[in-house]
Amino acid sequence: MTSPSPAERAALVSRLRAAGCVYAEDEAELLLAAARSPAALADLTDRRVAGAPLEYLLGWAEFCGLRIAVEEGVFVPRARTALLVEMAAELTGAAPAVVDLCCGSGATTVALAHRLGPRWLGAADIDPAAVACARRNVAGLDVEVYEGDLFAPLPERWRGRLDLVVANAPYVPTDAVALMPPEARLHEAPVALDGGPDGLSVLRRVGVDAAGWLAPGGHLVVEVGTTQIDALCDAFGEAGLIPTAHHNEDLDATALTARRPA
Repeated sequence: MTSPSPAERAALVSRLRAAGCVYAEDEAELLLAAARSPAALADLTDRRVAGAPLEYLLGWAEFCGLRIAVEEGVFVPRARTALLVEMAAELTGAAPAVVDLCCGSGATTVALAHRLGPRWLGAADIDPAAVACARRNVAGLDVEVYEGDLFAPLPERWRGRLDLVVANAPYVPTDAVALMPPEARLHEAPVALDGGPDGLSVLRRVGVDAAGWLAPGGHLVVEVGTTQIDALCDAFGEAGLIPTAHHNEDLDATALTARRPA
């Protein structure tokens, strides 16, 4: 596409800013790079102003320095989930056996594949659209993506042999989903957002089942809300795991690690 004039570029920025885009200048540059024609730019801009997530319009999101493909309805990876990746990388030894549950687009799976060099790595999600997107992102990596509920679709031979389980499971309380930004609640799959009455319904199940799937000394790493730490620590402790909370102010992120006793 022919480069727009300074006046056209400024008009685009002004329109995005008026629509509430905080980083209007950056978004304008991304939309300009994505558009192949003036008509395509107009369409992308109209959709963005109407509230469509930028990542869906671009077809990708940046996560841990990687470009991850995202598709309409699939959970968009958040920057704060980098804490989950960091904690997971710190806890594992060489060539771990890893599973990524509630994998969404597969962003965490891809990041861990690059960081850890696991001897085998699997991912799972209950949403068929997310599974298809994750399979697209892991193409070329030695990763199998399974469709199903948490551990249910995994090979039985993996039970008791996992060194690391990560899960960016939904943890927003049901009543709070309606308070989320429109980009999330109107566009992403509800199954990726709604964590039940207190937000911990799925994460409790993850902890209970992880106790049987982890190898002795293995770790579970999950993302959670700061106000949910105590309740989830209690749940993981009751499941036989030893939990530890971690918080990163820069990312505004909280992760909980839980070790299966050796």
